[in-house]
Amino acid sequence: MRKLPPLNSLRAFEAAARHLSFTKAAEELNVTPGAVSQQVKLLEETVGVSLFHRGAKGLVLTEGGIAALPSLRDGFDRLDAGVRLMGQQRGSGRLAVSVAPSFASKWLVPRLDRFQERHPDIDVYVHADMDLIDFSMDDVDVAIRYGQGTYPDLDVQRLMNEKIVPVCAPKLLTAEPPLKKIGDLAHHTLLHDNGNDHEIATWPMWLKAAGARVDGTRGPRFNQSSLVIEAAVAGRGVALAKYALAEADLEAARLVIPFDLTSPTDFAYWLVHPHAKAALPEVKAFKSWIVEEATG
Repeated sequence: MRKLPPLNSLRAFEAAARHLSFTKAAEELNVTPGAVSQQVKLLEETVGVSLFHRGAKGLVLTEGGIAALPSLRDGFDRLDAGVRLMGQQRGSGRLAVSVAPSFASKWLVPRLDRFQERHPDIDVYVHADMDLIDFSMDDVDVAIRYGQGTYPDLDVQRLMNEKIVPVCAPKLLTAEPPLKKIGDLAHHTLLHDNGNDHEIATWPMWLKAAGARVDGTRGPRFNQSSLVIEAAVAGRGVALAKYALAEADLEAARLVIPFDLTSPTDFAYWLVHPHAKAALPEVKAFKSWIVEEATG
């Protein structure tokens, strides 16, 4: 028999620890701040240690609170998944996917029809946002992330590697002046990706690596990779793009790679989700499909 404190006191502590606020925890749990404080006090009395330092500047977790929070957060995730499995009806489901806007518009969304054809019983909700989500707070099942794969306490599946390529509209190759060699970039507009994704190579970095004496600081800037690619398609200049995001436009000949020079990167695309979500039928179906799409 497990000897556990009351579930309400554990819930109150977990919410208060995430927010470092009894007030915000109370809003989440739909109770009063006094009720949250009382439940936390009950938990502290039960386990025999203080979990928060209460001061003028707010709540601070003690060592005991810090140690306990990850396990409790994972525990409530597992409870949530278990309850969802209880109510899971064969042939129906919902899957919420968090993904960066540019990856959503240029790679994921154009392929989703194939997932829906294979799994017409699953409704996919795409949350396109640059902010990293918190699985314990946000209503999200899986996320697609671009990075080095270091996502602690989550199931992590590599989808595909990435490389950076210069791209432009085909007409720029024969424009006046033509675009035939790297040095010709001095006479063309450079399009810059100034989004939150700092892992993409910048023009100054790329030109330096290529040994080209070209001013890489000039040209318009965009806050999303998809906008940079669309500007290149429109013939406004030359962009540096992640190959996965530009692939569809390259295959459709809306874009070309003017120079045979690509930059490999240590970063890749990853599918991540809490361990507790792994057993959900929707997650298993999506994971199988997207790995197939990414590696096919």
